[in-house]
Amino acid sequence: MKILALKFSDGSVTLVDTPAPLLAPGCVRVRTLCSAVSPGTEGNKIVTGKKSLLGKAKARPDQVRMVLDMARTVGVKATLQKVRSKLEGAQGLGYSSAGEVIEVGEGVETLQVGDMVACAGGYANHADEIVVPVNLTAKVPAGVGVDAAAMTTLASIAMQGVRLAEPTLGENALVIGLGVVGLMAGQLLKANGCRVFGTDIAPAALELATGTGSADEVGLLGGDSVEAQLDTFSRGRGVDLVLICAATASDDPVTMAGRVTRQRGRVVVVGAVGMDLPREDYYRKEINFQVSCSYGPGRYDPTYEEGGTDYPHGFVRWTEGRNMEAVLDLVAAGRFDPVALVTHRYTFDQAPAAYELLANRNESFAGILLDYPDRPASSPVIRLDGAAAKGAGDIGVGCIGAGSYAQAFLLPHFAGASGVALRSIFTRTGLSAVDAGQRLGFAQAVDNEDAVLGDAETDAVVLATRHDQHGPGVLAALARGKHVFVEKPLCLNETELGEIARQAAALEADEKLPVVQTGFNRRFSPAAVEVRKHLGRDPGPLAMMYRVSAGVIPRDHWIQVPAAGGGRIIGEVCHFIDLMQFVCGADPVSVHATCVGADDPGQSPHDTVLITLRFADGSIGTVGYFAHGAKGLPKEWFEASAGGRTAVIDNYNAVILHGEGGRSRKRCPGKGQEQEVAAFLEGIREGRQPIPLQSQLATTLATFKALESLRSGKAERVDLAELH
Repeated sequence: MKILALKFSDGSVTLVDTPAPLLAPGCVRVRTLCSAVSPGTEGNKIVTGKKSLLGKAKARPDQVRMVLDMARTVGVKATLQKVRSKLEGAQGLGYSSAGEVIEVGEGVETLQVGDMVACAGGYANHADEIVVPVNLTAKVPAGVGVDAAAMTTLASIAMQGVRLAEPTLGENALVIGLGVVGLMAGQLLKANGCRVFGTDIAPAALELATGTGSADEVGLLGGDSVEAQLDTFSRGRGVDLVLICAATASDDPVTMAGRVTRQRGRVVVVGAVGMDLPREDYYRKEINFQVSCSYGPGRYDPTYEEGGTDYPHGFVRWTEGRNMEAVLDLVAAGRFDPVALVTHRYTFDQAPAAYELLANRNESFAGILLDYPDRPASSPVIRLDGAAAKGAGDIGVGCIGAGSYAQAFLLPHFAGASGVALRSIFTRTGLSAVDAGQRLGFAQAVDNEDAVLGDAETDAVVLATRHDQHGPGVLAALARGKHVFVEKPLCLNETELGEIARQAAALEADEKLPVVQTGFNRRFSPAAVEVRKHLGRDPGPLAMMYRVSAGVIPRDHWIQVPAAGGGRIIGEVCHFIDLMQFVCGADPVSVHATCVGADDPGQSPHDTVLITLRFADGSIGTVGYFAHGAKGLPKEWFEASAGGRTAVIDNYNAVILHGEGGRSRKRCPGKGQEQEVAAFLEGIREGRQPIPLQSQLATTLATFKALESLRSGKAERVDLAELH
């Protein structure tokens, strides 16, 4: 299958052959028949992508601030790695399409194979096949063409803006900005019984608005007479409502809206515009000002979109899904005609030409559609160019999952290691597998994890999936006799941990245990090595403190969902417990945790927590994990003391050493990712575990017991015997 991909470094758009995306529970697989290009959202991505690095920075100052904040907290080198990976990577385009359901995932009851559906969101890319959560689909009524259905998502954006404006029969409405969404908004307002005035800076848009019946009257935005025209249009009373569908950084649209709106009128912003409101007009007239969010309630809520949990109909009448249904019903009734707004139509194979149109803007456009040809079934394996053949003695490495962290900080070290042959790579979407695999030198991209594990030339597997797949992935790798590097955490619950412990024990008893290494990179960092060297081989029990300024992650982020991410104690605090284990050389035996109260319903109280540990050698340690510290504060500070010596790690940029010889400071940049990969590969060659498996099990169990301590209010034992 093919997917349309944007490379943000240069704004180029190409069709890429990829494996089909993975069908997940609660989703349907759809063969795309038609998709609609968003001239605003997608066009801006193309235009920004074609800018120089300085031009990109000027276009997105918000992201520049994020990069600077990241550099202050995690360091310049790590930040540059992340930015470079983001720029070089490919991303799918499109969010509005329609097609035929060809496969139904577990738990889906409302759709079946053969149904025609409209699809929405970042899953509805321009691709031959897509996998879409059921709440981001709407069944297409009989008689509605696939081209009209493909424009449903774009129309839902307009519809949500119209709903917020609350039009009534006979009202006078102004639409500022007559792109495809503005034209749709005009049609929907007229369907609500409004008189519509449309304005835009492009004369061609005005012609299309009148020619398609999207506006009763039009005027050139910025012209001297447009406000006089509006005064006449509204019989001198001012318009009742304004929908701003323009795209500009200027405040002019909201300023004009304030001038022409009647007292207690309504202004709704649908597009991306400047919003520095002129207080006098909005205050004196008591104008109701509101910003519309995409397709409606449910947008950006993972519980609704990915989780499949619908909002109660009686309390949330119009979700994004029900807005899509309403659009399709209007099309079926002949009261809304989005296809009339189409100015350009391409076959999918010609799609890059559509984006040249958006980039060059050398002719006017509104609706843009892509029509899809019939293709043979997707290939489960895509061979990639440039991969080196596996030589004698090389370690064949496969990869399951390739998120931004893995691409920036982990996989490049496997790619750069000698004696390594990168074999198969699998990701949920397929595009990231092909893109990352091509850049890093993998031999092939595949459409399922079994294809990675079953490759006879793969000796070791890297697991860089979401956290809930770590435990099952480790067990599957061990069952196949593969060495496994798993990004932290090792797993999400004691049941999985027990299964891993028992399976590993059985393999070890038969002297067949592969290398198992969790991505506890900090113990391999130059800073950690210096700390341990300074404290000596047998310093006695240590007193350790680890302060982490973690920053806020919203409660609805997947990491915070217990079944998917496990929360931040399981998902990240494991790093800091492992570092303490490495420094003191002993495993934790008890843990006590306490957290702040939950004043903010949007945040997890477990994000600000103190965890105190006791280790088998008598050492003690406290992890202070704080979500609400100052943004400019360096993220991590660790110190350990014993026998008249103290060692400090300053955010993995430097170590500060105190002892009989006074104080010294030494630069030690890096968090150990390169060294942990080297240790993993060396462990495979030498037949040893770089991190004792018992220590990995103890660290993981300690995070589970920390959560138990938060519930019980007591210290909890960390006893690996419970796992057997």
